[in-house]
Amino acid sequence: MFTGPLEDRVAIAELNGTYADGVVRFDATAWGSVWADDADWDLMGHKTKGKDAIVAFWNGAMGGLEAVSFQCVPCMIEVTGNTAKSRVQTQEILKPKDAKARHVGGLYEDELAKVDGRWVFTSRVFKIIAEFGVEG
Repeated sequence: MFTGPLEDRVAIAELNGTYADGVVRFDATAWGSVWADDADWDLMGHKTKGKDAIVAFWNGAMGGLEAVSFQCVPCMIEVTGNTAKSRVQTQEILKPKDAKARHVGGLYEDELAKVDGRWVFTSRVFKIIAEFGVEG
């Protein structure tokens, strides 16, 4: 369901675009700009607290990759004042440096806040929904 002011929902969709663009370009500054300073990130059960720690963890994970194609589609955005919740579906192709490519379909469950007039993620929980190409 999409509720709340259209301007806020567009800004949240664009925030996801900034996130995806940072992933594809391996740009930690752009990618890190979407997080609140005290954000929480749960990446398939690996929990990280605080923007600096989140970006450091992401840099480590991205270091093992040669290339990434990352697309995301908000499938629910509910804005209530200066907070929001969203769900975002993802499609990723991950090419590790030393392995075959993996295709991953995932889902983010998000909480956001409008801080100084700009939307940021305060919490993101990511789960893989479907994947193929996994070695093992």
